[in-house]
Amino acid sequence: MAVSPRELARRVLARVEREGAWATLALDGELARSGLDDRDRRLASELVYGVLRHRARLDHALARFAELKRTPPAARLALRVAAYQLLLLDRVPAHAAVDDAVDAARRAGGAKVGGFVNAVLRKLAAAGEPPPPADPRAALELRCSLPGWIVDELAAALPAGASLDDAADALTRPAPLWARANLARASRDDVRAALAAEGATVDDGPTPAALRVAGLGDPAGSASFAAGLWTVQDLGAQRVGEVAADAALARAAGPLRVLDACAGVGGKATHLAERLAVAGVAAELDAADVSASKLRLAAATAARLGHGGLRTIACDLLDPAAPLAPAYDLIVLDAPCTGLGVLRRHPEAKWRLHPDDVARAAEVQARLIDALLARLAPGGAFVYSVCTFTRREGPEQVARARAAHPGLELVAEHATWPHVDDADAFYLAHLARSAG
Repeated sequence: MAVSPRELARRVLARVEREGAWATLALDGELARSGLDDRDRRLASELVYGVLRHRARLDHALARFAELKRTPPAARLALRVAAYQLLLLDRVPAHAAVDDAVDAARRAGGAKVGGFVNAVLRKLAAAGEPPPPADPRAALELRCSLPGWIVDELAAALPAGASLDDAADALTRPAPLWARANLARASRDDVRAALAAEGATVDDGPTPAALRVAGLGDPAGSASFAAGLWTVQDLGAQRVGEVAADAALARAAGPLRVLDACAGVGGKATHLAERLAVAGVAAELDAADVSASKLRLAAATAARLGHGGLRTIACDLLDPAAPLAPAYDLIVLDAPCTGLGVLRRHPEAKWRLHPDDVARAAEVQARLIDALLARLAPGGAFVYSVCTFTRREGPEQVARARAAHPGLELVAEHATWPHVDDADAFYLAHLARSAG
């Protein structure tokens, strides 16, 4: 018997809650095995991410009729999935959401649990969502399903005069698909045309290679993607690559030694390779990361895009004996961080992170910066970035680095915001070492 989209969503949510799985990977795996058509795949995805984005809001509504902490886990998931459909989706008939949840609860816990879920959901369907708290701050935290400490960090990081409500609301909305045209292989106009021919709606973004894509479906199924005409990369990450490439190209005609530290799956490394190739600048480009499996994906992406000169190095960047060059003209460090800037893509993170995680991440970042600055050539450029918005991981980290390393100049700082740029919340700083 084929799995239903609601049952698939509950399976994914159970893995996220019970095993600490990431929703993206768990959902992709379940969908690959499901045999669901496109419509049901979209519904399953909507339910997974909708529940994760709005969990506190859903639990607040359900708490009037159920003690969720005492409710069996399978029944609690059935209630949340149904509550999301009842309160926040307008295209699902109430009876379909309720009947499905009751059946799931009955299969998991018997007739008594099924009856309990039925009673709770019928009361919720009749009563609707409760009014928000009178206190504006409490209302914002509930509406956006954001823990209070994350709202505190967001408020502290926003520029003067920015709207906290707008910034918090944006974190609850789905992220768009941003593509980066491979300008070493095709113009942005040609890539836009290829995507449009595949049925996508495409708009130019604010950076030279950025395209905002809608209606495409899974990028892996795109012929133009397979042909290496473009790759997936959020606009915030593209800005990091643009700043880093500009810094490298301003330094010299080449040859350049470039290091993408914490390279991950190679988004920024391939961006740098592309920009340098288009400019005709010779460069030796190293992509280093502690994860060999991520670097294999980086190498595969580089091959798909046609960037053959990328050297991957699996190593501990904190080890002075790591097999890296002694000096680089450009180092890019997209450091491990709390990831609060990508909550639109990974909403489960807000239920796993704790305030102490900011300090722990900042400590790792400081050690990486110090280790990598020892490999920065005189006159070299250092681009630091994080996909988060806490000040301790961003501006305060850069201020610490400058105080600890005399001769390091802050050339520029940039930040992107979901509510302003429709990009992930990225912070980046371009630093330069004196030539003396």
